[in-house]
Amino acid sequence: MSLVTEEIKAKAEVYTGDKICQQKSKELLKEIGLPNGLLPLHDIEECGYNRETGFVWLKQKNSITHRFEQIGKPVTYATEVTAVVEPNKIKKLTGVKTKELLIWVTLCDIYIDDPKSDKITFKTPTGLSRTFPQSAFVVEETKEDDVKEKEDVKEKEDAKGKNDAIEVKEA
Repeated sequence: MSLVTEEIKAKAEVYTGDKICQQKSKELLKEIGLPNGLLPLHDIEECGYNRETGFVWLKQKNSITHRFEQIGKPVTYATEVTAVVEPNKIKKLTGVKTKELLIWVTLCDIYIDDPKSDKITFKTPTGLSRTFPQSAFVVEETKEDDVKEKEDVKEKEDAKGKNDAIEVKEA
């Protein structure tokens, strides 16, 4: 059963399609101060963000397993990943598990205690946690991402200019 109801969607920014959802998920991670590679999802069908409550969701076609090479850990992402975000923290996370020894363990929180440090902590519902270097979860942004970001800024500036007041003279 999905945690994302029509009521939640009605109050949120909702995007559909893999390309825009990839971009928006990276932008969100950057906005809240977390590494941009934490959500390496594929074939994202829908994503949404309710800025008022911090509730976020991502829906992908199939669950995936991604291996973070720098720390040697596999992580699975279900077809639906949900969370509540705030600066430097993802909490109430659902749909994400990591392998510890021989068992898959659910993750519930991801946070950075000290933004000046290079450490990011992953916590399980049982209270156990592991800390890793943030750099293990950073994805180098491509030139395409930079070009898109510049285009977005230009579009916003152009739109802002169009909305400026126009002087009207009476005839």
